Amino acid sequence: MSRNENSAGSGLVERLLAIMARLRDPEHGCPWDLEQTFYSIAPYTVEEAHEVADAIERGNFDDLREELGDLLFQVVFHARMAEEKGLFDFDSVAQAICEKMVRRHPHVFGDRHYADSRERAADWEAIKAAERADRGHRGESLFDGVSRGLPALTRAVKLQALAASVGFDWPQVEQMFDKLDEEAGELRQAIGNRDRDNIEEEIGDLYFALTNLARRFDVDPDQALRRCNRKFERRFRLMEKLARQKNLDLATLTHDALESLYIEAKRRLGEAD
Repeated sequence: MSRNENSAGSGLVERLLAIMARLRDPEHGCPWDLEQTFYSIAPYTVEEAHEVADAIERGNFDDLREELGDLLFQVVFHARMAEEKGLFDFDSVAQAICEKMVRRHPHVFGDRHYADSRERAADWEAIKAAERADRGHRGESLFDGVSRGLPALTRAVKLQALAASVGFDWPQVEQMFDKLDEEAGELRQAIGNRDRDNIEEEIGDLYFALTNLARRFDVDPDQALRRCNRKFERRFRLMEKLARQKNLDLATLTHDALESLYIEAKRRLGEAD
């Protein structure tokens, strides 16, 4: 069912849907919004999801409210374009996710009981595999449901978790550190050989091994890297401030002088490492 602005009084979601319909109105809409397609909007959808994550990381809940609204608008935008093409509408999107969440949580909405989190995770994957089979997707691999469009670190964690679900994982944490050492050694060798393609491959292997270690301890590697980015930025900004106070130009300083400033910045921030 198509919506128009007259439906705005039925609730805030209806109002948002009506605003989106007006923006896409062929006669009275916004030229920019009318030009957009699923493909042109997709990068904005990804960007808004990252901005949601950033607001959470910063603990800014005013920003989070706004960014969640921006992300919701992306969902509404895609649903509106699909409705125009007769594919589906917002109601069918909402209905599908409601049905999926009920189906995937039989321990909440049904009488299923799990002995532990591993059993629950295994059943979750079994339910997803059944869903893929219902859609005509053959279950040739555990990895069939892992989107290739995911960020690389996120996809690595999902692949590793699925492999671990059938026991393909390092039994001991120390073995994971041994793997890190092995991959670091192979990277050193590739660098020594000046083999750029091999360097890229070995850096990837090292990332993958480190990501696996993060997964083992329930650490989101992307979140860990964002945290490290914030820490480095905080320290470097203070380095710049200290250099200005001392009338120093960072670009002209020796490595030892730069390191000294960095250590001073850490000390002033009360950060030991």
